[in-house]
Amino acid sequence: MAIELKPSQALRLLYDVSLSLVREDKSGLAPDFTLRQISLLLTVYLEPPPHTVRGLAARLGVTKPVITRALNALGKQDLLTRKRDEADKRNVIVQRTVRGALYVERLADLVREKGRDL
Repeated sequence: MAIELKPSQALRLLYDVSLSLVREDKSGLAPDFTLRQISLLLTVYLEPPPHTVRGLAARLGVTKPVITRALNALGKQDLLTRKRDEADKRNVIVQRTVRGALYVERLADLVREKGRDL
């Protein structure tokens, strides 16, 4: 089912979700991550694996060091993990975690809640 939003509603939804994410009080999703970090997290959770640092860099149109920095922040919160690809030691595989899946689920709930408030 497609949902049609007016441009002002779409921006309001983005604003409301973003505001909730940077506030530490009610969202339960602290700490606040950058848009790049959220995009990386959602790419790993919404697109089928496997995910490599190289592949994620290409998908997001950024360099591998950018992905590494984002993974460092997300890894500190146990939202994603990394391991060497046993088949090709040059590759680093990015994997989902239980805590990350719960975070993404709470994020989806927040978006739905803010969407209903429109």
